[in-house]
Amino acid sequence: MSWCLGEPLELPPGNVVYLALGSNLGDQRAHLADAVARLAPDVAVERVSSLYETEPAYLLDQPRFLNAALRGRTALSPAELLGLLKRIERELGRAAGPRFGPRVIDLDILLYGDQATETEVLTIPHPRMAERPFVLVPLAEIAPDLVPPGWRTSVGELARSVRGHGDVLVRKGALSDAEPED
Repeated sequence: MSWCLGEPLELPPGNVVYLALGSNLGDQRAHLADAVARLAPDVAVERVSSLYETEPAYLLDQPRFLNAALRGRTALSPAELLGLLKRIERELGRAAGPRFGPRVIDLDILLYGDQATETEVLTIPHPRMAERPFVLVPLAEIAPDLVPPGWRTSVGELARSVRGHGDVLVRKGALSDAEPED
């Protein structure tokens, strides 16, 4: 059985994928939940990490992010999956802006099965995930023992030591939780 905002889904045949999700504009939690819901039926979401409030990376003069990671299963090719993620970003209102700048939603393919792929528009494993706490900490929550293709250490081991590009400030609960009071 699979998770999608509390509703079970049948798992399609296909590849295990890990995706990163982030938002730092508007109702961040709602944007993330909407993005996860829109993955169906093409991606059966098996597990979603907690949400983490994180510092922005690279371009620091912007609001903090909410970030998460998920594990899913899909029959889409990597290129088709990228197309789906870009479509969801557009539907949720993502507009062109500065690289690493503020965004309503950001969806990235971190891993696609055990594939290592590089094209003009897509690199798997994600080329900067090893330097990003905002990716590694949520990913380590759902797959601590995972060793991505080309890596010599697990996601969990690296998540314990990486600092500097989008540091994690606090765990904000599950995606399905009501917004916690501060």
